[in-house]
Amino acid sequence: MKILFIGDIVAKPDREMVRRAVPLLIERHDIDLTIANVENAAGGRG
Repeated sequence: MKILFIGDIVAKPDREMVRRAVPLLIERHDIDLTIANVENAAGGRG
């Protein structure tokens, strides 16, 4: 099983990067499970 763990996603620039990069990483590396730390993704209001 291949797991992709993404550290702290903090604000809009991080969300945009994740939105673009994660699908490519999943496809390229045949990822089975993705886990992300997103409690700060809504500008500190998440």
